[in-house]
Amino acid sequence: MEKDDFTFAKLSDLKLPLTFRISQLEGIRQPHSFTELLENPELRFHGVQSPTLSDLYVTCQLTADNKPLTIPFRTSFKAFKNNYTWNEWITLPIRYCDLPLSSQIVFTVWDIAGPRAAQPVGGSTFRLFGKKWTLRRGKHRLHLWRGVEGDGSVESTTPSKLEERDEMGRLEKLVKKYERGDLQKSDWLDKMAWRKMEEVHAAETAKSEELFLYIDLPRFDFPVIFSEPEGPTASTSVLPPPVSQLPIPTSVSTSFTSEPHLWAVIDPDIVRENPVEDKHRRLVRSHRSSPYDRELKPNAKIRDELGEILRYAPSQPLTSEEKDLIWKFRFYLVRDKRGLTKFLKSVTWRDSSEVKQAVEELLPQWTEIDTDDALELLGPGTVDSRVRAFAVRQLSRADDDELRLYLLQLVQALKFESAATDQRSSRSTTNAISYDDSGLTDFLITRGVANPVLGNRLYWYLMVEVALEDRVMAKMYGRVVFRFMGKILESEGGSERRELMRRQGLLVDTLAKRARELRMSKDPRPKKIEKLRALISDTKNNLASMPPLPLPLNAAIEITGIVADQSSVFKSNLYPLLLYFQCSDGSTFPVIFKDGDDMRQDQLVIQLFTLMDGLLRKENLDLKLSPYDVLATGPLQGMAQFIPSKTIAAIVSEHGNLLNYLRVNNPDAGSVGTSGVEPGVIDTFVRSCAGYCVVTYLLGVGDRHLDNLLVAPDGHFFHVDFGYILGRDPKPFPPPVKVCKEMVDGMGGAQSPHYARFKNFCFTAFTILRKSANLILNLVALMVDANIPDIKHRDVHEQIQEKFRLDLTEEEAIKHFETLLNETSYITVVLDRIHDLAQYWRS
Repeated sequence: MEKDDFTFAKLSDLKLPLTFRISQLEGIRQPHSFTELLENPELRFHGVQSPTLSDLYVTCQLTADNKPLTIPFRTSFKAFKNNYTWNEWITLPIRYCDLPLSSQIVFTVWDIAGPRAAQPVGGSTFRLFGKKWTLRRGKHRLHLWRGVEGDGSVESTTPSKLEERDEMGRLEKLVKKYERGDLQKSDWLDKMAWRKMEEVHAAETAKSEELFLYIDLPRFDFPVIFSEPEGPTASTSVLPPPVSQLPIPTSVSTSFTSEPHLWAVIDPDIVRENPVEDKHRRLVRSHRSSPYDRELKPNAKIRDELGEILRYAPSQPLTSEEKDLIWKFRFYLVRDKRGLTKFLKSVTWRDSSEVKQAVEELLPQWTEIDTDDALELLGPGTVDSRVRAFAVRQLSRADDDELRLYLLQLVQALKFESAATDQRSSRSTTNAISYDDSGLTDFLITRGVANPVLGNRLYWYLMVEVALEDRVMAKMYGRVVFRFMGKILESEGGSERRELMRRQGLLVDTLAKRARELRMSKDPRPKKIEKLRALISDTKNNLASMPPLPLPLNAAIEITGIVADQSSVFKSNLYPLLLYFQCSDGSTFPVIFKDGDDMRQDQLVIQLFTLMDGLLRKENLDLKLSPYDVLATGPLQGMAQFIPSKTIAAIVSEHGNLLNYLRVNNPDAGSVGTSGVEPGVIDTFVRSCAGYCVVTYLLGVGDRHLDNLLVAPDGHFFHVDFGYILGRDPKPFPPPVKVCKEMVDGMGGAQSPHYARFKNFCFTAFTILRKSANLILNLVALMVDANIPDIKHRDVHEQIQEKFRLDLTEEEAIKHFETLLNETSYITVVLDRIHDLAQYWRS
């Protein structure tokens, strides 16, 4: 096409890497005075004191939304003679089409400040896009803020442009117009003007006290407008008028006018508040009506409407009418513990008077709230630290056993705590929102110091976060670990506790190293087992015998070594280790240690199983669940409790069916209706099948086959290996409720009374857990930023909410679950057989 066919280009079409040139530094740098040198003799080593030009260099980094997008880049060394001129092109490892609208380059000019030390000459933050969303191009003069590094936050304290009224600023604007072709060109007059401008520039530089950094951006043939490849929320499709009404040549194809995507009009105001609705809100919530609102009571109809709103799931947004209704009856709702989260959603946080009344007047009056609501308030949606502090106070009522159930999520909530405290500079200070510390860190540290078992878990949860790739968050968690260790030292017997934690770390490192060596070796499994036992027996490794040490997996268990003869290696891709730890009381505790596998997802699933088991027991329903302990000790390593048991695949292979297996281990010839098995064992099997059937359904556990369904000799049935959750499954057409034919046969068949009891247990458990849906939803939602594969970048609320079916009544929910229970996937049997063959060849 011809050049004149375009008036602008789209950023999304620009696939080139971001490039710019650092040109020169203008301005006079005054050396330190004699008085300053006397007061601080080290200043004489600074480059500015040198009789010649010092060796300045420039660092630059791309940032957006308070986060770095690239590592810092710096100019190469250059010896300067007359002025500071680099003329060096910098290419950043990011393409123009990948740039966010808020992109900015942070520049800092550095000078020598003594041996191996540097100090900032000045910093500046340059926005890559102008007010009209156009990519900046050509030469730019950046104002340097003396003595500080460039600030890459959204509301930067070192902006590159100031409203400077100097002559050079005015002339540079005219030069840009000239380069764009907006001013007429005349060769003889232009030469005179350039000479005059050089004189003005020299004079202005001599008398100016400011420093300026000059940079050059590429000049494209057309203005480049910011656009994203697809963004249905940020654009509005406008269909063109009929072709007959368009003044276009007949030679142009009519298909051009019938393509809606060619007519996408960017609407930058689409995400902003509607001014009409905003005015309506302010009228409805007029503060003149506040005295009347205090005594306001809803009638029966409105009370039902409020009750319906309070029953909404945490993820369900409120309409503007619902928010206004909640606000109107806010004083009435103060006594309702369910109302706080909905009330805070109805507050307009940009309105300082509303924020003040909500947080300073109503929040202190609010009745105590439940744990699920407190956890919701610690999520990323809550910014005000006073609200977060209120949630922390509510959590402080929980005992240590209950707190351990939520500890994993509370450690994740520290990420949102950091966002509310460390980035104050990037936020507006004109509103009434508080960004102070809410006290969550101190609360966790205090409880961890007071209870060694809880503190041990907290320590390992924090250490995993420190080891992750996100260096910003790792640094924040590192500060928390430092404070935690400091508080432990101050406590009674603190130095001994710190030494035990250090030894735990050494034990885990040793096991990880040995597990990695065995996994990478080409030896067959029997040889790996032999090597493992030799390693444990070798006194150099300090594994067979050690001073008493709390087991990282469960600090309540004290270990004194590993039993070499009983330890083994599993047949699996990663060859996990089976280690039998010798305990102080003379017993042994079997543990599976894995290296090369991210166990954080298994850790989360088991934690939720434990929580659900507790909720069922509170309602006097014991479904004999066996949520074994799991602890991730690093991003790709961890340990799990081993429960002696057999897979259903192995049981079927050895005994024919589950009943034969149970009968061998627990015979009772005189029992009636239990096929010669002890009645208690059959009862345990039926209950545990029902329990796991419901909890695996609610969490959408996938990839179920006969090798990860296990049965212990005492009848306890349980699941292992949770690599697929929240509906993900490598098999086609997986049944939503995981009940295999072998399980049903173990109960005596689908027509037996035991299977009928199994179904009733399922219905009761499903009904009980539906009442705690918000707690489970909030716990999973707090893990969204934990970088766990099946949770990140997914709408976890929608996935789990769909399972609970909160839109149905209790009777309808039971019927729904019964329908799912009756569904079977015929392909499951075939896939299980394929998996059996794969395991056979692997061993």
